[in-house]
Amino acid sequence: MMTTNTEKKFQKTESKKILHTFAAASFLNDLGSDMIYPIWPLFIRFTLGANMTILGLLDGIGDAVVSLSQAVSGYYSDKSGKRKIFIWTGYTMGALSRIGYALSTTWAMVLPFRILDRAGKIRGAPRDAIIADISTGANRGKNFGLLRTADHFGAVLGILLCLLLIRFSGFTTIFLLAALPSLIGVSLILIKIKDRPAHEIKVFKGISLADLSIDFKRFLVLSAAFSTGWFSYSFLLLFAKDVGYSIQTVPVFYLLFTVVAAFTSYPFGYLADRWGRKMVIGLGFLFWMLACLSFIWSRHLAVVILVFIFYGLSRAALETAQKAFVSELCPPEHRASSLGGFQMIVGLCALPASLIAGVLWDMVGREAPLIFSLVLTVISLLLLLRVKENKV
Repeated sequence: MMTTNTEKKFQKTESKKILHTFAAASFLNDLGSDMIYPIWPLFIRFTLGANMTILGLLDGIGDAVVSLSQAVSGYYSDKSGKRKIFIWTGYTMGALSRIGYALSTTWAMVLPFRILDRAGKIRGAPRDAIIADISTGANRGKNFGLLRTADHFGAVLGILLCLLLIRFSGFTTIFLLAALPSLIGVSLILIKIKDRPAHEIKVFKGISLADLSIDFKRFLVLSAAFSTGWFSYSFLLLFAKDVGYSIQTVPVFYLLFTVVAAFTSYPFGYLADRWGRKMVIGLGFLFWMLACLSFIWSRHLAVVILVFIFYGLSRAALETAQKAFVSELCPPEHRASSLGGFQMIVGLCALPASLIAGVLWDMVGREAPLIFSLVLTVISLLLLLRVKENKV
């Protein structure tokens, strides 16, 4: 029999192994996906000839599919006690979708592959549940911060490759190459991650609103309000183009906010463990408000740089602290379902967010989506004050 100290050391080593494997797989997947994302709005808008409303629709549908896929995978992951199959299948779907993009010649052809791509997020809730389970209240923010750091550094490398390849290759070649890193990530998950032994799996009897605390419900409401105004990054990139930057320069701004997010995700996770989840989430809201206000107040080229710095800070703070917060507000036995349900609510609100932003841009003006988002962000920030933390 192992001693207690030996058991703790073994569990700590296994936890680090799991966390580092997920970080490596996330790094590889984001390397591939972010070879595409900087040129995505340009591909849809100028190569396929779609208008802003269609771009908003494609981005919104993609976000909605993300939400539904995470809710479904979270529920069935809790019910079956299995996590691994959802994770490697999700990465595989992402790789296959990029091959589909390479074959598309109209925005209608892109749509099913966009759905496949975003449905690959079935990996999210089961993976996050594993991370929450192997963490404690003292390090959960840092662990989620490490995962987001790996995501963003993979994205940085992907963007740099995109900027290099776009000078010598077309969209088709870039999309095909982008599938390779995710396939390597699939191999890592299959080899290094194991599901929990059957005797450790608790009987899952389903989940209902009655199982959720009032604070969790409040957080769902305010997150839904914020997400309804938090439109896709595609709009910020096109704002930059309208201000005066060239098509070749626009992807650099995607690189800028990703670099900012990469370097600040772990520090925000550390601060979430020290200061509390609410404080960091509130900072995320404030940084987004500053990004919107900067675009409203000035058209100076230098201000655009500041906007994308604020956007990177906002993403780093929110993506790190929100998952840690949700995993602590929900019952431990319902973590995958709750994390998936949270992503479902956020994602379903993202569909009208991008669609509304596109319609407001086309029919009212480019400042209209920013003002709409500011109002909802202020409301969300006020509602956050009424949510209590439960760090466990």
